[in-house]
Amino acid sequence: MTSEVKIHKRRLTKADGRTLLLYGRDPIPENLTAPSPEGAGPAAPNAHLRWHPLRGEWVAYAGHRQNRTFLPPPEYNPLAATTEGSSPTEVPAGAWDAAVFENLFPALTLAAHDPPILAVPTEPGKGVCEVVVFTQDASSSLGRLPLWHIELLIAVWGDRYSELGARPEVQYVYPFENRGVEVGVTLHHPHGQVYAYPFIPPVPARELEQQRAYYAREGRGLVEDFVAREVRERLRVLYDGPEAAAFMPICARYSYEVWVAPKRPAPSFADLTAVERRDFARALKTVLMKFDGLWQQPFPYILAFHQAPTDGADHPEAHLHAEFYPAFRMPGRLKYLAGSEIGAGVFTADTLPEQKVEELKAVAVDIDA
Repeated sequence: MTSEVKIHKRRLTKADGRTLLLYGRDPIPENLTAPSPEGAGPAAPNAHLRWHPLRGEWVAYAGHRQNRTFLPPPEYNPLAATTEGSSPTEVPAGAWDAAVFENLFPALTLAAHDPPILAVPTEPGKGVCEVVVFTQDASSSLGRLPLWHIELLIAVWGDRYSELGARPEVQYVYPFENRGVEVGVTLHHPHGQVYAYPFIPPVPARELEQQRAYYAREGRGLVEDFVAREVRERLRVLYDGPEAAAFMPICARYSYEVWVAPKRPAPSFADLTAVERRDFARALKTVLMKFDGLWQQPFPYILAFHQAPTDGADHPEAHLHAEFYPAFRMPGRLKYLAGSEIGAGVFTADTLPEQKVEELKAVAVDIDA
């Protein structure tokens, strides 16, 4: 698709008070209403944060999440469109391409209040947790969507960054996808999530610290130079487009770990141009199709998007990028996180990226099909 994907958006309110947003490349019908699963009731979960003094970071506590839906049969899929005569789900039937709604079992909520008084500092777990339904097709996946649809989702992530990041409680907007039961997925329908944190989470905070120091020293972005070097060396590159690149980083900690980034140091999804969104979509689809093509089965992963904080400060060092973390083990291929990784934080890579990238390079894909 060569023309720009125009995004249409309609905001609805569920009976339990949660917001539902419908997005499409065509106008959203005005007669759609926002369903809610039976028994949802008024959404009033609470959550709180406790300070971890040894790690110097917040831990979120949300006991109500123990009751969330867990691997239901297809006929009880809460992310499927509500059909006549069936129990209501989270989304309506009708002409829409992607949907976003507030999680019924959030780890963070703007309604959080009255944290317990303990021997460590506590705070209300204020924030927003949203579910992003990628498509109405429960049998599809992010990588199997057409390019225009992935491009639309990139625009959706940009919209959520702008809207959620404008809230005074939110300092970091984190879109991600967990794929596969190996990483704890509880719903098989293609979907991701957006967490809007009241602080900058530890992993992106550490990355931003390194980017900030590099920018102060070199006067340009660390990720920008990293991407340019990988493209120049070409040893680990999977996609090299006019605006975006996908590659296995020289410092990969996981087998088949892949990064995707725009070549220009765009700080967030909201800052991508239409041309950059289109090429970013091509890079993402290339990686996803190669993953599934290599394994001849759904490839489990965590897809994490890191971008600029929304804490009110300037972040010239920040550069939007995606990091794929493959998530299960087969001999000689992928690995579990064990004592060194979890207990000490030191990753031991069992494979070399220069070797593993050749397997993905050898997978022929047609992203325009």
